[in-house]
Amino acid sequence: MARSTLRTRLTLLYAGPFLLSGAVLLAVPIVQASHTVPAGGRGGPSAPAGLDLSPVFAASAAGLAVMVVASVALGWVVAGRFLHPLRTITATARDISASNLHRRLDWTGRDDEFTDLARTLDDLFERLEASFASQRRFVANASHELRTPLTAERALIQVALADPAATTGTLRAMCQEVLALGEAQEHLIDSLLALAGSEQGIERREPVDLARVAGDVVAAREQEAARRGVHVHAALAAAPASGDPRLIESLVTNLVGNALRHNTAGGRVEIATSAAGGRARVTVGNTGPLVPPDQVDRLFEPFQRLGGHRAGGTGGHGLGLAIVRAIARAHGATLVARARPGGGLDVEVAFS
Repeated sequence: MARSTLRTRLTLLYAGPFLLSGAVLLAVPIVQASHTVPAGGRGGPSAPAGLDLSPVFAASAAGLAVMVVASVALGWVVAGRFLHPLRTITATARDISASNLHRRLDWTGRDDEFTDLARTLDDLFERLEASFASQRRFVANASHELRTPLTAERALIQVALADPAATTGTLRAMCQEVLALGEAQEHLIDSLLALAGSEQGIERREPVDLARVAGDVVAAREQEAARRGVHVHAALAAAPASGDPRLIESLVTNLVGNALRHNTAGGRVEIATSAAGGRARVTVGNTGPLVPPDQVDRLFEPFQRLGGHRAGGTGGHGLGLAIVRAIARAHGATLVARARPGGGLDVEVAFS
């Protein structure tokens, strides 16, 4: 219905000028005939008596009728040829679904508006394909991460129940291991919820001082830093920003937590806040293992770790930096991460 309506409108658009031009051209002989002066007569604005204009009117009416039919037919054909590329693009785009997003229009027509439309749709399909692939990887990884502690808990309980010589001490040790696995699972679920919530965007912005938020986070992580043998250096200048205070606190918490976990004994974490050029910045850097520059972007994907490992001895799930990126995107903030030549990572988030 939409194509027919558009084709009809284009047909009228094309046929209208033809009809108008034909009517003007056919009116010219009628006007001339009405001012024709017979031999020996006097001219005047009206046709003299005895001058029969009915053949002229009949011929003009017949010509105008032919012009109507010809202009409508020609306009219909031209509109159809003009809309043919659009119908082709629409049909191909309709055939592309979530199961075959790898297909592209691959339009090879002339460089015009239809080519721009095809390129735009191809770019859209490419982004959708990447998004669907990322979503499938996330679901697969999340299901694996959630299933692993459940399997371990079941195995511990089955082993304890199958041991006829189980003592109170062994049962207590088993319960402690189950509790540790439960805490890890709870932390994972909280991280998944935080990631999902940050990707939904923010509804209301409030004034937030990044320096105050960073100071609270550093104070809350003092014992963890001491336990890991990591020195924390904070240079916190006033950095007023606007956003969701809860999400911004989660962003700073994950940055500092990631810097502490992926560090070395006797290492260092540096956190700084500043404001310049109308932007508030928080920067967190740490010493640690060497990060190849081509691996930096991958670390901000969910469940991704350095070197492609899914798990390690750091106690994390690979969601911290993914949460940071999602919160930064929700606030329209700029996130820049750089690998340190001697090992470690510098991450800067700038709020406008």
